[in-house]
Amino acid sequence: MVNAAFRARAADLRSAHDRFVAGEVELAALAPAVRPVVAGSWQRSLASGVNPDLPAGPSARSVADVRAAHPLAVALPVIRKLLVADAVDAGVVVAVSDADGTLLWVEGDPRACRRVETMNFVPGANWSEGTAGTNAPGTALTLDTEVQILGSEHFARVARPWSCTAVPVHDPHTGVPLGAIDLTGGASVASPQTLALVRATAVAVENHLALLRLTGTVVGPTHAPPHLTVLGADRPRWITGADTGRTHPLTLTGRHADILVLLSRHPEGLSADHLAVLLDDKDLDVVTVRAEMSRLRKVIGADRLSSRPYRLTEPITSDIGAVFADLDAGDVTAALRGYPGPLLPQSVSPAIARLRTELSATLRAAVLTEHARGNPTLLRRWLDLPEGRDDRDGWRALRDGAHEPPARARASGRLAGIDFELGLG
Repeated sequence: MVNAAFRARAADLRSAHDRFVAGEVELAALAPAVRPVVAGSWQRSLASGVNPDLPAGPSARSVADVRAAHPLAVALPVIRKLLVADAVDAGVVVAVSDADGTLLWVEGDPRACRRVETMNFVPGANWSEGTAGTNAPGTALTLDTEVQILGSEHFARVARPWSCTAVPVHDPHTGVPLGAIDLTGGASVASPQTLALVRATAVAVENHLALLRLTGTVVGPTHAPPHLTVLGADRPRWITGADTGRTHPLTLTGRHADILVLLSRHPEGLSADHLAVLLDDKDLDVVTVRAEMSRLRKVIGADRLSSRPYRLTEPITSDIGAVFADLDAGDVTAALRGYPGPLLPQSVSPAIARLRTELSATLRAAVLTEHARGNPTLLRRWLDLPEGRDDRDGWRALRDGAHEPPARARASGRLAGIDFELGLG
């Protein structure tokens, strides 16, 4: 009876998933067949452009380099004693990821390890939710809480034969997520007993790290460059901290955000006169620019900003830089995933407005090109963004290329509404 009930539930989940991915049904209609935590994850996975028919991709970073510097490396003996030792002949796999969802260590039953390789569940693979869809370690890191995913609850179809339980591990001093510990195997892995075991292991690891830090035997994490977030409706932020989690966000004024974006795009530096024109081609004078730069030094640190010309003294990362880099690399999925909305939408700087338009237009053109090549998922994600909601050409392309009646009807209705507002209806 249990097996029959399990198979029936798995079939219901597969059907619900297939209908949702095809655009035939809204999430609200899937309850109670789909748990809320899974439904929310499916929604985020689809919005991120995850392809349910592809395995997880590789991380852009060297797994050897990440392992060497990662704080969880010193806790491996604890994990191996509490989990791996019993997994080697139990048909299960133990995985440890970093905070970005990249798998660093995958150990356990040799046969199970070979089987999970077929879905690229291997060291160096990126199993973040935004890349691989719903899965225990990726979703646990997204929600920063323990998660169990049973078989067909996975977003990627290739992962359906497996169930998994994952618990995030936090820095005992800062509370910042360091990564996740995951147990992957058959249906029994998604049990309360397994969850208790993985939870206890995570606690033991955090206690081990706290003890090592107390005795001075832990080397601190390597320094990460400052990070600038300027995309979307959220307030712009300057974030500094460690590689294990940037932990010191500072909210920026609009003018300071404008300046930092411009300096990040001009590593050679900008004179006060040039900055004045880029920030406001009518009313801004050099004295005002110099006063703003003096205030900005107090925010980000005097050693990070030099003058004559004004320039950043060390490289920084930024969300706008990451999106441009993904577009340059031809990775439209990653670019769209990292684009929550336009650049500094409240800024009136002419240079920022030009850059905002350039980024938005480049991303839109890349999405439409991918749609023409037979990938409609990215276009749906673009049309869900504020600047895509009234994209008449985009909705027309979605309508003309939709194979499912519900998706075609939604696009047709949206087009009718846009035409009405424009007086074209």
